[in-house]
Amino acid sequence: MSSVDLTNHFLIAMPAMTDPFFAQTLTYICRHNDEGALGLVVNRPIDLTLRGLLEQIDIPMQGDRGGQMPIYYGGPVHMDRGFVLHAPIGSWQSSMVVNDEIALTTSRDILQEIGRGELAPDGILITLGYAGWEAGQLEKEIGENSWLTVEARTEVLFDTPAEGRLGAAMNCLGISFAMLSDQAGHA
Repeated sequence: MSSVDLTNHFLIAMPAMTDPFFAQTLTYICRHNDEGALGLVVNRPIDLTLRGLLEQIDIPMQGDRGGQMPIYYGGPVHMDRGFVLHAPIGSWQSSMVVNDEIALTTSRDILQEIGRGELAPDGILITLGYAGWEAGQLEKEIGENSWLTVEARTEVLFDTPAEGRLGAAMNCLGISFAMLSDQAGHA
């Protein structure tokens, strides 16, 4: 499984996943290579809005557009840092292009543009923290039946409400949670 690249895929936590950081989560993989993987949990809004986040980091927000947009728990690593998924437009200090439709930016300047109203908050997902795996760790977890994988779709990320994202990703596989067992096994 070492040659598999899961960049731009969803990880769907299997029903038996008991890790409180990942139980019932949908994680978007931004990078996966022989050094490991980086992803963002995209279906766990936290008790913080865009306006609240910008206030906390002293960035003024002009107008109300997107002010109530939820911020998400992105994973247990660096929960004090922000990660912004967005269309790969603009040039910010720290961006990584995932594919033709999605980029990840971790620098403050993108939040400043959002606050000034220069970048519409539509098609943007902001998390605090990320999920990380060392080389071979994600492949091992998949082999242990901890995750299902499916190619990501932008409409699930940006157009589906948080509470519907896990089910929408499952639909991409053509199955529902009712079809899954919480017992792992191999035929």
